Amino acid sequence: MLPTRTLLLVALAAALAPPSWAEGGGVRPEDARPPGLLLLQERPGLGGKQAIGIYGAVADAKTPGLWRIKLWDEQPNDVKVRSETIRCTPAAPMRVTSDGPNLYIRELNPGGAITTANHIDHLVWWATCFPEQAGKDPAGLGPLARQLGYSGSLRESEQIVPGRYR
Repeated sequence: MLPTRTLLLVALAAALAPPSWAEGGGVRPEDARPPGLLLLQERPGLGGKQAIGIYGAVADAKTPGLWRIKLWDEQPNDVKVRSETIRCTPAAPMRVTSDGPNLYIRELNPGGAITTANHIDHLVWWATCFPEQAGKDPAGLGPLARQLGYSGSLRESEQIVPGRYR
């Protein structure tokens, strides 16, 4: 069994190692960003930049206010692209996303309280439903939401639907 100090040093070295693209001459995640990406958030992270954005928004032909988007989740040495569904209607705003094995159905309250738990949901929702607001802090968009017909008093909730890895 290795001493705790040795394990700690190994973990620290792994965390501080250069990203895999730097060693192998691969493409940096930020250089692979797709055309039309609406960048919602970019910040420094351990080992490089972290960014979230959306692209490829397509309105559902049969359901008004329903959009399908691609979410770009960029980490210093990895990118995940997820297909999501966003509903923009004032009566039932929603974001449907996944983390691989689980599907998350989140009922939102535009114009309501913004917390660390729902901040990304609202960034994605605003950028999809009102692209001109992309990247703006949703905490400051309450008056606009009410002006657009959103009450700001809906109950937010989350349903998790477990499933196999997608």
